[in-house]
Amino acid sequence: MAESDSPLEDLPTARHMPSLVHAIICCGGVFSLISLGLFAYQTSIHAIIFLALIWVSVQARWLGYAFVDIRHMMDDGITKALPAIYIFLLIGMVIASFMQSGTIASLLYYGIDLLNPTIFLATGLILCSFMSVATGTSWGTVGTIGVVLIGIGDAIGIPLPLVVGMIVSGATFGDKLSPISDTTNLAAMSAGTSLYRHIGSMLYTTIPTFILVLIIFIVWGLQYGNNALPKNHVDEIHAALADAYQLNPWVTLSPLLLMFGLSIKRYTAEVSMSCSIMLAMLIAIAYQGRDGVDVINALWLNSAGTTGIENIDDLLGRGGVYSMAWTLLLSIMALALGGILHHAGFLRVLLVHIIAHIQRVSVLIATTIASGLIGNMAMGEAYISIILNCQLFKSAYQQRRLDKAVLSRSVEEGSTLTSGLVPWTTTGTFYAATLGIPTLDYAPYALLNLLNPVISLGMAVFGIGLFQGKNHTD
Repeated sequence: MAESDSPLEDLPTARHMPSLVHAIICCGGVFSLISLGLFAYQTSIHAIIFLALIWVSVQARWLGYAFVDIRHMMDDGITKALPAIYIFLLIGMVIASFMQSGTIASLLYYGIDLLNPTIFLATGLILCSFMSVATGTSWGTVGTIGVVLIGIGDAIGIPLPLVVGMIVSGATFGDKLSPISDTTNLAAMSAGTSLYRHIGSMLYTTIPTFILVLIIFIVWGLQYGNNALPKNHVDEIHAALADAYQLNPWVTLSPLLLMFGLSIKRYTAEVSMSCSIMLAMLIAIAYQGRDGVDVINALWLNSAGTTGIENIDDLLGRGGVYSMAWTLLLSIMALALGGILHHAGFLRVLLVHIIAHIQRVSVLIATTIASGLIGNMAMGEAYISIILNCQLFKSAYQQRRLDKAVLSRSVEEGSTLTSGLVPWTTTGTFYAATLGIPTLDYAPYALLNLLNPVISLGMAVFGIGLFQGKNHTD
């Protein structure tokens, strides 16, 4: 498209910025609609976001924007999150192809013997953390090993919201710390610090949090020590999986290993996932003996497994692009809403007014973290929230001679960590759709996401990890 043809190259500027009162009314209206709709009336979240879109559009029109301007704002909100939308679609196909190739079945087959109920939660946390650090993607971790852990947790009788909370905690750990994570790189770049200085800063708050969360999951796991599956039930699952699939791990696990290896070599998530999908499809057809047309159709919507065990068949039937439709549509609507709130200046006015009244460093960090949560709730996407908050808070950190890595860390702890706890963000909807547990059900158990901001704030109060270096003036 020619430069002059793109409406996003020349986004409109406000006829006049909203007043503080107007910004409070606009944002308050959005949060009121969502709160009342979700908690008081149990309304469809899609319908609520639509009403919120109408509300903020009217507020933007009040500022003098024409309809075409408002639509361009919505377009830009969606466009900035296109990488996440592409991964949405690919993850659905990754899950379906891994089901068809026997990759997930193999992980179940061998994993059900290795994960003792007593240490299941702790072991699962470590596995998800390792996977997410190595691949740099929380979504890929949730869509692969997370799906397996859900199946095993269900089989041994551990409450699924607790299992999902553990999976999300581990997946977020790597998404926050991995040098190949998109949010990790984005936060460092937006704050103007180096990648590894940013990661080093985050280690100060994340490692103590991880150790605390690991201890809590170990203690919680003790009460499920008697939940081990009877040997005859384990044998039944083994036999059913072996009957439905050929389970040579050197073959069936190769798509997962390929995605793992390409991620480590810093290929983009889209390339890593696409290559693993193609390999999994080849294995499904050539090794598992499945019909090629059925395998291709499974990329759109997978069909239930054929082991004869209901909960295992339901698990093996997950995946496909269509399975992500509910999530994808909600995310697109939420991103459009965030585009208006951002470009019309409503969020900026609120945050700038708050920042101007901050005196203490600990309050500044608390405000940065809270702003990340508010940004996720308003705009539906951590990417946009990270960029916006780095822009808004950068001068405040410079004035207090704080290292830019403190800014990037605080922004990630507000944006990356809370993204999966909000039901209408791209991450929250993805986790819920992939693992089958509503966001608000698993959120109380996503301990790393909940405790890391608290520990970060506590350390700030005592002046721990508040670096001051030469790059504060860069």
